[in-house]
Amino acid sequence: MRSTIEINSSLLRKALKATGLGSKRAVVEEGLRLLVKVKGQGGIRRLRGRVAFEGYDSDAKTGKQLQ
Repeated sequence: MRSTIEINSSLLRKALKATGLGSKRAVVEEGLRLLVKVKGQGGIRRLRGRVAFEGYDSDAKTGKQLQ
């Protein structure tokens, strides 16, 4: 989809430098991906402190069952 938007030039410069991405488009797309990812974590964050962890039933390194 094609869009025309005004972006704060200082913010865009900082984003280009911070990400090392080569184009404005790449920076905007990466920013949008990150925004969607972070906002998508909201449901998980709401569960914090409400889910009881009962431990692992196998060792993560070896895959062996724990006693």
